[in-house]
Amino acid sequence: MQTILGSGGAIGVALAKVLPNFTDEPIRLVSRNPRKVNESDELINADVLDPDQLAGALKGSDVIYITVGFAYDTKTWQQSWPHFMRNVIDIAIRQQSKVVFFDNIYMYDPDSMSHMTEDTPVNPSSEKGKVRAAVLKMLMDRIDSGELTALVARSADFYGPNIENNSMLIETVFKPLSQGKRANILMNANYIHSFSYVPDIAKAVAMLGNSERSYNQVWHLPTAAHPLTLEEWVRSVAKAFGVEARYRVISPLLLSIMGIFIPVMREVKEMGYQYDRDYWFDSSKFEKAFDFIPTSYEEGIKEVIQKEFNDENRHDRSKF
Repeated sequence: MQTILGSGGAIGVALAKVLPNFTDEPIRLVSRNPRKVNESDELINADVLDPDQLAGALKGSDVIYITVGFAYDTKTWQQSWPHFMRNVIDIAIRQQSKVVFFDNIYMYDPDSMSHMTEDTPVNPSSEKGKVRAAVLKMLMDRIDSGELTALVARSADFYGPNIENNSMLIETVFKPLSQGKRANILMNANYIHSFSYVPDIAKAVAMLGNSERSYNQVWHLPTAAHPLTLEEWVRSVAKAFGVEARYRVISPLLLSIMGIFIPVMREVKEMGYQYDRDYWFDSSKFEKAFDFIPTSYEEGIKEVIQKEFNDENRHDRSKF
């Protein structure tokens, strides 16, 4: 049995789609309201913060994929992530399950973001980053002790088709431009910024989870090299849409003002440092180990527009 925790999110759904290509084991999807992705999927409705429900949902799992996303709120993260991770680790050790943790880059030292590898120092400056560093340490400590078999599959900011409200790039660039509006760029338009393509992420996570040699280490998930500046992202997406490349830069001051009226913007402000410097995510370790060529940014942009914005069954273009 291979079980996806947080199966209703963007990564969980994408992983469920490709996982049957890499394992013959049954696939179990766990969330508060799980929905089948494949006809043979087993569904379990569970609150992953409830230890008993979590234990029941994970019973008999050979591989546990953590793709959970708690509400984007610092207090919620501080309360939920350590509690959740501790319980998953205990259950996995008890029943000898392997763990695949889908992670982000929040715990990295901000001064090292211009070239991030698996060896980039863990030294977070944000409260959310400190939470991620703490749960990562929980996992790595149990790996190092020999009690747990697990791996960390780390992604940059991501984009892709069929993602609702979970991609900064989709929300601030693709959607406004598709509506004839100005794109929004946080902090500065002139810094490069890597984005991982969700279909590549999902395939890579499935490959890692079903490769014995990949465990007990950290992996950067495949991400195209030569990242664009944020202005180049806007120009590339606008060109693909066939519209003018208009954008506005949201300054730190404007972000603070927006945070007074929009709570989620207060949370975004804490992570603003990711947009006021170069952000290069290097996935060459994975690419070499698995002979994997990431989707180019040009092709990724084209596929997002084709699958997400030109599909009349999903979007009524007349409303734009």
